[in-house]
Amino acid sequence: MFDDFRKQTDETAFPEEKPEDNLADDFAYDQRPQRFLGMTAPQRFVIAFMLLLMTVILGTFFLLVTSKIVLPFFG
Repeated sequence: MFDDFRKQTDETAFPEEKPEDNLADDFAYDQRPQRFLGMTAPQRFVIAFMLLLMTVILGTFFLLVTSKIVLPFFG
């Protein structure tokens, strides 16, 4: 059962590359707009800005609730 493991792994571990494969084509500059999670750069900026805004608002509410800061017009 374990006799041919070395022979099997030697044959299939590293398939030989074809000479017509050109790795430079794989790393060529792509003219399409770069996307991350399916969003363009302006869309990612809006999401990041909304997250920042929500963090600031929630942090301010937390400080108000714990009485670490007091708004002057609420006394």
